[in-house]
Amino acid sequence: MPAPTSSEPHAPAQGTTRSEDLFARARAVTPGGVNSPVRAFNAVGGTPRFIRSAAGAWLSDVDGNEYVDLVCSWGPMLLGHAHPEVLAAVQAAVARGTSYGTPTEPEVELAEEIVARTSVEAVRFVSSGTEATMSAIRLARGFTGRDVVVKFAGCYHGHVDALLASAGSGLATFAVPGTPGVPVSSTELTLVLPYNDRAAVEAAFAEHGDRIACLITEAAPGNMGIVPPEPGFNEFLAATCRRHGALFVSDEVMTGFRASRQGQWGLDGAVEGWAPDLTTFGKVMGGGFPAAAFGGRADVMAHLAPQGPVYQAGTLAGNPVATTAGLATLRLATDEVYAHIGAAGDTIRSAVATALAEAGVPHTVQASGTMFSVFLCEGPVRDFTDASRTDTAAYAAFFHAMLEAGVYLPPSAYETWFLSSAHDDRAVQTVLDALPGAARAAARATEVSA
Repeated sequence: MPAPTSSEPHAPAQGTTRSEDLFARARAVTPGGVNSPVRAFNAVGGTPRFIRSAAGAWLSDVDGNEYVDLVCSWGPMLLGHAHPEVLAAVQAAVARGTSYGTPTEPEVELAEEIVARTSVEAVRFVSSGTEATMSAIRLARGFTGRDVVVKFAGCYHGHVDALLASAGSGLATFAVPGTPGVPVSSTELTLVLPYNDRAAVEAAFAEHGDRIACLITEAAPGNMGIVPPEPGFNEFLAATCRRHGALFVSDEVMTGFRASRQGQWGLDGAVEGWAPDLTTFGKVMGGGFPAAAFGGRADVMAHLAPQGPVYQAGTLAGNPVATTAGLATLRLATDEVYAHIGAAGDTIRSAVATALAEAGVPHTVQASGTMFSVFLCEGPVRDFTDASRTDTAAYAAFFHAMLEAGVYLPPSAYETWFLSSAHDDRAVQTVLDALPGAARAAARATEVSA
């Protein structure tokens, strides 16, 4: 891609890049210059790259630089960017109109595809993961007639007030607001527990079991880096909820159709013989468009309006363009796609561990299905406290060295790395070539911080 010329509108000031110029303009009209906080590069420093286009495994920024993309739009681009068959389906859908405010065939077909792949018996579409978890919790409260919600520290379920909570002073103590703007009243019915801690779960249910509407967890946490559930942990959660009359809500917004063809449930519940009461989806099922869903047991979902008394609605829910993109993506997401992504991930994970070990950088590489992340600390990482030990300064150095070498990593030490079926030998080799230098940069940063 040729570099922009000074004749283009809004040419950057002399000595600045177009990304720097755009970031300055964005900060003048948008809080922090971004529309989602992690994009601002605050965790790693420097100027975020403004992307002009993407194709396959590659991003192209406004300054003409190319990067192998290991973010994949934070997970949705399972098939890579601008997949020709997805684009063709979307173009045909757009040509028919962008929104009708009526039922459409693509939403029925996408719902059927989700039901066929997962444990859910009925599904309702929304426009974001936050809406999905918010609606699932409202439904759980309406179905059970209870109010208390249990979640885990380090699990992120969107910016729902009740879930932006920090742990109280004890294991079974109600939470406090985790961010300004969230009133105490929004979190006083939320319990925040340490992840992978069965004793904490048992203590919370022993004290509050008859008040707990639901327990919500990321099916395999990816928002503090990948912290897999210990063997049998999700099954234990499902059984505990069932024993106390609460609902088990599995948040698969990130893992759904990404960790495996059936999401994280395909790696544990489908094997162990249990199912969540409610599941939330997003990202992959929207094919890169703003789309999400929640679904579950038919008797629980029947409590939603217009069939039942629990109200939930959305003007753009089930948008025909978004559901068409999601349907095309899922239909193309074959076993071969997951095998390819898994093999590429294995190669990169092994190379990351080797490079960091040779540079003398403490590290832990953890995975769940096709998803993985790198902690710059000794492992294993079992919960948010463990994850918080990662060396963020070393990660920032590692990140920028990789970026300079043409690899775009998550701009935060606490995020998941994603690949796609478009990550071919050239893309993978670009990553492998960049790793030794980036590991040495991380080692130097570790020495400075020590």
